[in-house]
Amino acid sequence: MTSAKMRFIDVKDTTIAFNEMAIPTPSSNQCLIKVKAIGINRADLLQKAGLYPPPAGESPILGIEVAGEIVGGNTGNFTLGDRVCGIVAGGGYAEYAVIDKDHLIKLPMHFSFAQGAALAETYLTAYQALCAIGQLKQNEKVLIHAGASGVGTAAIQLAKAKGCFVAVTVGNEAKMNACKALGADITINYNTTSFSHWAKTNQHHFNVILDVVAGSYVNQNIKVAAVDARIVVLAILGGRYAEQLDVARMLQKRVTLSASTLRNRSDTYKADLVQAFTSEFTQLLYGQSLSHEQLQPKDLIQPVIDTVFSWQEVELAHQKMAENKNIGKLVMTVDE
Repeated sequence: MTSAKMRFIDVKDTTIAFNEMAIPTPSSNQCLIKVKAIGINRADLLQKAGLYPPPAGESPILGIEVAGEIVGGNTGNFTLGDRVCGIVAGGGYAEYAVIDKDHLIKLPMHFSFAQGAALAETYLTAYQALCAIGQLKQNEKVLIHAGASGVGTAAIQLAKAKGCFVAVTVGNEAKMNACKALGADITINYNTTSFSHWAKTNQHHFNVILDVVAGSYVNQNIKVAAVDARIVVLAILGGRYAEQLDVARMLQKRVTLSASTLRNRSDTYKADLVQAFTSEFTQLLYGQSLSHEQLQPKDLIQPVIDTVFSWQEVELAHQKMAENKNIGKLVMTVDE
């Protein structure tokens, strides 16, 4: 099989085109996936622009999130033909991808491949920020910026599963409604309302804050943080610099400010994260302890998908993400 060719989406000088190459050969710890659907992430746009190269030794092909069927390699606890999804450090925009066997998540029976492609990177990032780094406890207060994004919609569901009070910031009424439908207690339109002013007026302070904006939001986050709060920065959509950082207020509140990415973490770290996530949220993911008659949408993880594109429409998909028009994930399916 490894001598056969596969199609992939190639990028040359920011221009996208389809090309062919040999199907990758899995290492001793990897399996080979026939890719059925691909999750689109902002990292793809950054890499296409030359601003986010893959980690050393990883595939230069775009794509960090795939869903498909196992067709070869080291299957570990899985078997050939299993429907799975998972994170890859690169190589997702292709008909086949290699993936560490310990980074796989078995698709719930009720999931399509498109839903699987909206699961791994999104929920693992949210889980890492909320639980692994943010150490979220039952019934705490959580503030999630960009609540209608893929990570935001995932974080709402995970936080509500732990009984938390959830506030989100979003950019329009449609996104507010989408977050409310997922269980968000408070939705704040950042175009009309300052979240820090709202929090002060309503006397809310947050234990965990997920921030993909950074820039001026860093100081505002500190203002609305509770004592011993954990602020986790995942991206810098609002700029890389936080001017006049109020360290005195951080000391006063004993605030922990962390920043993290997932793509360049070690294989062991990712494997541990997958294990922790699937273990803690097994029922929410698979509904194993509930009968079919008892299952309700609120009982299960529901990846929010804005649009499913054919991978022939990759430019349209990237344009929609760049314009920040999506509610939830953008996904591409691979044409046979």
